Amino acid sequence: MVQTLPKTQLVTFEEFIKWKPEGGFYELHDGEIIQMNPPLGKHESRTGFLTIELAIECRRLNLPYFIPKQALVKPQTRQSAYCPDVLLINPTNLVNEALWEKTATVTQGDSVPLIIEVVSSNWRVDDYRKYSDYEEMGIKEYWIVDDQPFGAGKFVGEPKQPTISVCSLIGDEYEINQFRDNEPIISQIFPELKLTAHQILLTAD
Repeated sequence: MVQTLPKTQLVTFEEFIKWKPEGGFYELHDGEIIQMNPPLGKHESRTGFLTIELAIECRRLNLPYFIPKQALVKPQTRQSAYCPDVLLINPTNLVNEALWEKTATVTQGDSVPLIIEVVSSNWRVDDYRKYSDYEEMGIKEYWIVDDQPFGAGKFVGEPKQPTISVCSLIGDEYEINQFRDNEPIISQIFPELKLTAHQILLTAD
């Protein structure tokens, strides 16, 4: 049985790691433990599809990256910890990650070439909180996959359309490019990637 901490009780990252049960869907947002909704079928189909496509591209280009199952991303300046839907890790920088061996947690942008979040009803977390934190960490690329669409107009247009937003780090800020329908995804991390927004957004439909 999992003992849920009171919602009013803020905790540190260390307390969160000590408390966090195996197999649970939890994140830490500025000291508050958040129980995430278990992913639904379409969500898992999209993350699974993207995981396979990126793994194939890594193998084709002989890149050392790997995709962990449940690693955490912690902004250095916050008591937060996120478990992205798809997380690409650069193992060459893990020697500089003090939290990696014991907690499978990364805190440096150099350890994370790419993060993907598939948006659900709590879209504000992906569009604003994680966007800001990933940008501050220096994570080179952040994809927001919004097929419903749920999110803010700057990410899914007006009127809203199913959209993939690729946020590329230019200097210390993200530049957002949006892709819909049969438009090919343009990625700085995978410049030769042959994948369209349609292929991702219609997976499992």
